[in-house]
Amino acid sequence: MNNARRKRIEEVMIKLEELKSEIEEIGTEEAEYRDNMPENLMCSEKYEKADTACDNLDGAFEDLGEVINYLSEAME
Repeated sequence: MNNARRKRIEEVMIKLEELKSEIEEIGTEEAEYRDNMPENLMCSEKYEKADTACDNLDGAFEDLGEVINYLSEAME
């Protein structure tokens, strides 16, 4: 791989790291929201939606990590 393409991949990786960090922050906020719901809402649709959102945000965070790893390996 030439240096120009390697540099472009590095720039993409930086952007992805920023997005990954932002997704982690949103996931933390959503988890706090879910975890601080009153006990009477623990089996509610509102709780289930928040829990699903947490799962999806965790998945997005992990998947971005994998994408970053693939890009890193592509530069080798």
